[in-house]
Amino acid sequence: MPATEESGDEALYVLTAVLLTPAQFPSVLGDDYPEACAVLGLEPYETGYGLVLGQDGGGARWTVVTDDVSLVACAIATWDCGMEYALAIDDRTVVASLPGWPLAVAVAAPGVPAPHDPAPGAELGADASRAPLTPPDSERWGPAQRRLGADEIALQWAIWREQVDSDVTFVAPGEKPHGGVRRVLEEARGYLASPPPTGRIRSAFASGDARTLRADGPGWSMVARTDDIAFVLLDDAPGEVLPVGRGPELPELLTALDKLAVRPH
Repeated sequence: MPATEESGDEALYVLTAVLLTPAQFPSVLGDDYPEACAVLGLEPYETGYGLVLGQDGGGARWTVVTDDVSLVACAIATWDCGMEYALAIDDRTVVASLPGWPLAVAVAAPGVPAPHDPAPGAELGADASRAPLTPPDSERWGPAQRRLGADEIALQWAIWREQVDSDVTFVAPGEKPHGGVRRVLEEARGYLASPPPTGRIRSAFASGDARTLRADGPGWSMVARTDDIAFVLLDDAPGEVLPVGRGPELPELLTALDKLAVRPH
């Protein structure tokens, strides 16, 4: 729900906000938290950041980075409940103001020009010398699209689960798993011996005692529930979703990965 926040002499019309923390960050930015921070030129501090996406009075797109994570988390939770919340950022908490948006935003601020990138040298109390942030191209398949696909599966688990036979097995008798899946499982097991960068493995509430587990690596993403199966997406298999049944090995792997995972506070 749009709100207005004053930043110096400029007004930012807030359209949406997201968290950038070790446990919750926009997957389009990277496979892990440090990688996502690097895309925005930020240090991967453990406390994380809030990203506020909005428009200035001329309609230009801006992403304001704040270290007041709790304020942004409160706003997001309130909006998710369908309630209004005027997100006002204290200038003292602003870490950076970056031109453009890293995510696709379907709404625009009323009463200002249509969303567009700031003109070179334009400022919202910030440096606009860098190239504007842009959302990933939805017409091509690559790491960002693979991670977005995994996000969608995690969000719509029940729908995706219904499309898989209940008797799917980890490895069908007498067969080897898909070569890409085999590589993913081997690399995921490797995380147990050599923990990956923060955020490569994330765990979120599912239902009951189960957790939704998300793991990413070079060229792959895996989404699983600790009490069920897993789905794998690969950079070199555009648009393909590969199910991995429980069988004798997957439950133990998922349990071990969950112990390494970062979790939302």
